[in-house]
Amino acid sequence: MNSKRRQFLLTLGSFAAGATTLAAQQPGAPTREPIFRVSRANSIPPENIRPLDRALQIARDGLANIRTNIHDYTAVIVKRERINGVLSEPDYMFAKIRNRKVANGRVQVPFSVYLVFLKPASVKGREVVYVEGQNDGKLIAHEGGMKGKWLPTVPLLPTGALAMRGQRYPLTEIGVENLIVKLIERGERARQHPEITCEFRKNAKLQDRQCTIIQLNQPRPVSDLGFNRAQVFIDDQLNIPIRYVAYDWPAQAGGTGGVIEEYNYLDVKVNVGLTDSDFDRNNSNYNF
Repeated sequence: MNSKRRQFLLTLGSFAAGATTLAAQQPGAPTREPIFRVSRANSIPPENIRPLDRALQIARDGLANIRTNIHDYTAVIVKRERINGVLSEPDYMFAKIRNRKVANGRVQVPFSVYLVFLKPASVKGREVVYVEGQNDGKLIAHEGGMKGKWLPTVPLLPTGALAMRGQRYPLTEIGVENLIVKLIERGERARQHPEITCEFRKNAKLQDRQCTIIQLNQPRPVSDLGFNRAQVFIDDQLNIPIRYVAYDWPAQAGGTGGVIEEYNYLDVKVNVGLTDSDFDRNNSNYNF
């Protein structure tokens, strides 16, 4: 393997977004930092159900909604992850995602992803495409900018060492549906620990989207859920999560712990009619 190809493979580690939606931003359009506003108002009135059970039901309703009513979407995904104790700078990616659809036990529409990196400058122009069941289960990726002119397009196993370099999760776990599945799994584990509490806040904003926040609090480590506090922003109109962020325990009492992982789905458009060509490396609008 020549040195240029080896360098490319070793720097491909930041192509995948974690698992972590509405009006779309096109590739190359100006990006903006996420804006979070939380009303001091009022928690949602209590109902005759444990808050965590309520949260799980909201998540299950959201999963049923996306599996029934949302076929595809575009979004700007903004993610940060702490890897080996270091929190990365935000990666901005314009994403096209087509949800997996199954009928009579057979996959009718494969899970499909296209990403183009918008910033930072070090990865701008990088493109990745993945289609379930194609390319021997591998994603196809290439660098942007000047590096993309002399480095090759390469296939990589999503869970391989090179693809996972600097990542918490493989590309196959990207998307709102996968995020909901993870939230349900974590909520079920949290139910086993009475010390983990759940609270709701309404009238929050993620940029221009009105949201309800579901927050889990784990005052001390009592489970394998490695966070002190985790927040999920549920879009009130779509009933799906568009932001997930988890925080570590603070170093000092009364302090705020640092971010462990953060995923935002901004400027989302749903059911835009994505086709096979949107996930084809030979698409004339792409630079593979």
